[in-house]
Amino acid sequence: MQQFHYKALPVDVHFGVSKSSEVKDILIQYGYQKVLVITTSGQEEAGRQLAKELQEICAGVYPHAVMHVPVEVADKAVEFAKDNDIDCCLGLGGGSTIGLAKIIALKTHLPIVAIPTTYAGSEMTPIYGFTENNLKTTGKDNHVLPKVVIYDPNLNLTLPAKISACSGMNAMAHAVEALYAKDKNPIISLMAIESIKALQSSLPVIVGDLTNISARQKASYGAWLAGVCLGSVGMAIHHKICHVLGGTFNLPHAQAHAITLAYSVHYNRHADIEAMDRLAEAFGVSSCEEVGLVIYRLNQSLGIDLALKDIGLPKEGPAEVARIVCDSPYYNPREYNYNELEKLLIKAYLGLPPV
Repeated sequence: MQQFHYKALPVDVHFGVSKSSEVKDILIQYGYQKVLVITTSGQEEAGRQLAKELQEICAGVYPHAVMHVPVEVADKAVEFAKDNDIDCCLGLGGGSTIGLAKIIALKTHLPIVAIPTTYAGSEMTPIYGFTENNLKTTGKDNHVLPKVVIYDPNLNLTLPAKISACSGMNAMAHAVEALYAKDKNPIISLMAIESIKALQSSLPVIVGDLTNISARQKASYGAWLAGVCLGSVGMAIHHKICHVLGGTFNLPHAQAHAITLAYSVHYNRHADIEAMDRLAEAFGVSSCEEVGLVIYRLNQSLGIDLALKDIGLPKEGPAEVARIVCDSPYYNPREYNYNELEKLLIKAYLGLPPV
């Protein structure tokens, strides 16, 4: 066995049906007395309901989180937190909400408590991101890692089928890339395979029955593991592509991840044979050549949009994405080839199978 480095993420995780009903007690145990509840505008009502439950320890609701954390939105939130003497940010929602809480934490060093309502996995990582001048910038800082994460599958029951599927595939992308990350290790690889299997088996059940609490639990478990994977090792070509799709073209985050995963995996199919063999085994196919296709077919079965053009990428998008990715690449186990990448992105733009 090769040498490796593994560093556990210090997060206090509470997992279980109805766990969110214990949030006030958990916050009091940590000594938080002026908690700011952060949501998107769409989840403002849920945030206000949570504020009522928190009673005297809630300092208010901030319902202004938006996708990709534009820098001007982040700056206003940071100023609000400073002006109101907040001692904790509570992010209720998905990647947009938790992403905004992270920028506040980055600038103020305030602690975060996260209650995820999707399967994105951002709550388990020290990774932050924001968008400025149509470019998405990401970084790592331990101050943005939530202190506490509360998983309550009951909170996912109102999540529509398409959003459930896309956010679950977004989480799966974190686990997939962890297998061939620059700093991969056998502990995270075990979590990655477990995550992929949990999401692959639970997402079709959820799409067929949104109220299946057992499947919701399994998907939350898979997303938790995927988040640990993303937070513990690096990213590769898939995340670079998606950061360009989001930052430059403002495509919806989860949908972009879901669509693109099949193509980025196919691009790397011969780059890390050990990782690809494990992926093939996890997906139940005999060859690494088939992994991209089986992910594409999984998206089909989940009712996910298959074409980037259908979620807002313009016709010139594939060439521009390929150029930006190749000009400022992340680590990848295979070298970046502009022509091949553009051809794959054209297939993704049209919604054609990767192979």
